[in-house]
Amino acid sequence: MSSSTQNPIDIAVLKAYFLGLQDRITSAMSGLDGKAFVVDAWEKPADSKLQGYGRTCTLDGGNILEKGGVGFSHVRGDQMPPSATHHRPEVAGRSFEAMGVSLVFHPYNPKIPTTHMNVRCFIAQAPDKEPVWWFGGGFDLTPYYGIDEDCRHFHQTAKDALDPFGETLYPQFKKWCDEYFYLKHRDEPRGIGGVFFDDFNQLGFEDSFAMTRAVGDAFIDAYLPIVKRRYQDSFTPEEKSFQEYRRGRYVEYNLLFDRGTIFGLHSGGRTESILMSMPPVVQWWYNWQPQAGTPEAKLYDHYLKPRDWLA
Repeated sequence: MSSSTQNPIDIAVLKAYFLGLQDRITSAMSGLDGKAFVVDAWEKPADSKLQGYGRTCTLDGGNILEKGGVGFSHVRGDQMPPSATHHRPEVAGRSFEAMGVSLVFHPYNPKIPTTHMNVRCFIAQAPDKEPVWWFGGGFDLTPYYGIDEDCRHFHQTAKDALDPFGETLYPQFKKWCDEYFYLKHRDEPRGIGGVFFDDFNQLGFEDSFAMTRAVGDAFIDAYLPIVKRRYQDSFTPEEKSFQEYRRGRYVEYNLLFDRGTIFGLHSGGRTESILMSMPPVVQWWYNWQPQAGTPEAKLYDHYLKPRDWLA
C-alpha cells in the first residue's frame, strides 16, 4: 500500500482545519454548558527533544461537564519514537510532524455518557524520499447507564459521515473501534464503541483528509443531542458513585493501551495536555460485581457487548 503523494502536503491547510474544529467544538459545548473553556496556549522549550506548540482548552466544574478538555497540538521531532516505528518500520530514522485535535468530556450527570474524539495526521520525511503520511481518529461513547436510542444515534451519525467515502468504511471502523477500545486485562469493552481508524492512506491524501474531516465534523451531531436529552435527568448518590467506579476503567485503558497517550509520553509530549483526559474523581472497588437485574448489571450484560446498533 503506497502512502506517497505527488503534491506537497500543505501544513497550513491541516492546521487551519484542526484549529477550526477545536473552536467549533468548544463553542458548541460551552454554549450548552453555560461555562466557557479556559484556553492555555503552549510551546515546547527550545531545548526539548520534541518541538512544537498547541492550544489546550479545558472546562472544569461546569453545569454539565465535570471536566472536559479539547486539545490541539502540532509537534515535530528528528526521529519517530518506538511506539510508532514498531508497527510502521519504514518511518524509522525519519523526521516527523504530528498534528491533530483530541478531546474527552466527563459529564457530571451519570446518565450522560463520557465521550472521546480524536482526529490527527502524521507525516514522516527523509531527504530525497516521498513523505510517508497517514490519518487516524474516530469517536466513541462510554455510557454508565446505557440507552439504546442514544447508542443508535451515535452510530448512525458515524455511518452517515463515512458512507460517502465507501459503504465498507463504517463496518470496518466500527469493528476496529470495538477491538481497539478493549481492556484486555478486564476482558471487557470500554464502552459501546463508535468508529476508529489509524494508519489510513487508502484514498490518497486529499480524500483521506476529507474523510478525516467528515469524522471530525460529525462529532458535534453525534454527541450533543445525547447531552441535550439527558443533562436534566435525575440521579442518585449511588448512581454517581457507580459512574466514578466505571471511570476507573477509563484511566486504566488510557494509561495501559491508548496509542495516542503512549506516543505522546514516549515522544516527550506535553504531559499536562496528554493527561487532560483523566477524569476528576475516580473510585476503585475491590472485586465488585453488580447485582442481577439492576441497571448496573444491564450495562455489563447488554451494553458492554459488541453489537450491531443499527440492525
